[in-house]
Amino acid sequence: MASLVLSGDTSGSVTLSAPAVAGSNTQTLVATTDTLAPVVRGTAQVAVTDFTTSADFTGIPPWVKRITVVFSGLSLSGTDTAIIRIGPSSGVVSTGYINAQTSVSTAAANTTNGSETTGGFSLGGFTSTAGTILYGQVVITNITGNTWVSSGVYHARNVDRVASTAGVVVLSDVLTQVSVTRTGTNTFDSGTINILYE
Repeated sequence: MASLVLSGDTSGSVTLSAPAVAGSNTQTLVATTDTLAPVVRGTAQVAVTDFTTSADFTGIPPWVKRITVVFSGLSLSGTDTAIIRIGPSSGVVSTGYINAQTSVSTAAANTTNGSETTGGFSLGGFTSTAGTILYGQVVITNITGNTWVSSGVYHARNVDRVASTAGVVVLSDVLTQVSVTRTGTNTFDSGTINILYE
């Protein structure tokens, strides 16, 4: 394995070693007034705006450790709850999620808790109505093996709620896809969804 040693002016050194596998890695150096660019940068997918039952993102690389799902103006035609599902190459998983949500508003009785049986990372925590519009993001992070934990904050416009969600799911294999869908048969009638992975 080839190595490059950079010695300091007075003491110390840094050793750069090529990986012991085929291929190459590129590290881009930035201007001298800035800090070193990261080896792995966040990669945004193409935003999805035309969908009715789900917005699907596939082909996520196996090295990914964190995924941010971002949504704006997301609305369903009825009272279903929007949910985020993840999965390996065999398909997104619809069971095994441990998940809960809560929301607050300026109303007198301002706290509402959500269900843990939604079959995904839920964007609920309030009473859904047709025309409820969601804005926010959920971060899904690999903690170990194929175990993924989620946390997110979002605004449910038209029902005057700010909600949070958290959960965990264990996949049978490496994550390769993310799907934003719903708990029932309603259709999405507006919204933009994108993911950023790193």
